[in-house]
Amino acid sequence: MILLVGLGNPGPKYEKNRHNIGFMVIDKLVDQLHAQNISKSAFQGELYKSSDFLLLKPLTFMNLSGESVQKVKHFYKIDRVIVIHDDLDLEFGSIRLKLGGSSGGHNGLKSIDTQIGNGYERVRVGIGRPKIKSQVTSYVLSDFDETQEKCLPDIIEYTSKIALASKEMDIDTLKNHFSTKKSICR
Repeated sequence: MILLVGLGNPGPKYEKNRHNIGFMVIDKLVDQLHAQNISKSAFQGELYKSSDFLLLKPLTFMNLSGESVQKVKHFYKIDRVIVIHDDLDLEFGSIRLKLGGSSGGHNGLKSIDTQIGNGYERVRVGIGRPKIKSQVTSYVLSDFDETQEKCLPDIIEYTSKIALASKEMDIDTLKNHFSTKKSICR
């Protein structure tokens, strides 16, 4: 069983924010896989199960995502965790995969690192970066712009394919097959 975690913030206020790309991918996968809701309040998240995957949207808000991930990982004795998250350091629409490493300042990843260590797989979805560093928080907590909105379904579809392929491929094979240097939106 693979635990797929999509990072985001709960509630309609954040639903279409750049920071919620992970939630968007999990929602797509839940629909595609006809996954069953098996959430329990103890998990602090929306948890779904299909034949091959557990799909988690932590409801602890981004900065405490690790609490939910740790509870599900421990309860189900999961060895392989794949976290899907936004990445400011990548061009909008580019996708990179990696195993472990630093959080790169991403508070959701910092929380997960604290709870389960940093040896999990990551699907980094590029959202670009604002021109002014002090605008990072407002940027990630704002909705995609009109141009980005047009490509968003393609990004979500592509990222969903990566998640589904993880059933058959290890992280190195996934990286070689799916990582993009440029945006898939071109």
